[in-house]
Amino acid sequence: MTDTSSLARSSPPSPALPDRLIGISLKMYMSHAQTVDWAYRATELTHAHPAVTSGEAGLVLLPQFPSIPACLDVPGPLQIGAQNLSAEDPGAWTGEVSGAVLAELGCRYVEVGHAERRRHFHETDDIVRAKIAAALRLGLVPILCVGEESSGTPESAAAEVVAQIRSALPTTAGDQPPESGVVIAYEPMWAIGAQRPAAPDHILAVCEAVRARTRIHFPSLDFRLIYGGSAGPGLLTRLGPSVDGLFLGRFAHDPESVPRILDELADVIMLKS
Repeated sequence: MTDTSSLARSSPPSPALPDRLIGISLKMYMSHAQTVDWAYRATELTHAHPAVTSGEAGLVLLPQFPSIPACLDVPGPLQIGAQNLSAEDPGAWTGEVSGAVLAELGCRYVEVGHAERRRHFHETDDIVRAKIAAALRLGLVPILCVGEESSGTPESAAAEVVAQIRSALPTTAGDQPPESGVVIAYEPMWAIGAQRPAAPDHILAVCEAVRARTRIHFPSLDFRLIYGGSAGPGLLTRLGPSVDGLFLGRFAHDPESVPRILDELADVIMLKS
């Protein structure tokens, strides 16, 4: 039997993060069969896309826990992650899911701090910080969800988001492995589940400020800044290179939307170059 407690010590360094990232969380909307069908269909539609074959863009799928092994078996560009993990290493934690086991299966990413986890499961800043630390020590790339609770000015939103980032991430070199990366998903809480995302001008202003201040507070951190919160096709064209990608929810339930967003991403990459 594998001693999963040793995985934190033996996990190999993670490869570099892709320049651009499209994350898809299926939450709890699909059955297992629907999830696997989605993974195969999305792979069929995207495996030959130039943004993927060039290595410029990474595709990350976060299914429900029971569907992770089957999705890992789908050959192609999808990198599989989890929607949550325990803050604790293996032990007597009934009903929890160890990050060590996620890493053992082959997951690379894990979502931490989503607004729904905070709202419905009462996850505090301390819990988010502990889960980020668990992900980093186990070689997983955390997708840290941050965002202001109420609609307001970009400046007030940026201040709230930066405070969340500083609370969640380790502040000493000894706590943060040099090879680790972090994905920061800016998701205004008031935009999650809405009919449309936040206004592009708001997203651009917040992300510009968040990127600059994160670089000041964490100068050696390799991070990508993506937008979520009712994100879907058409948004990247309006945001341009100010974000490193999108974090998709229900607007990616149709796998046909993924190559459309990759087309937009390819245009943004060409624009930046």
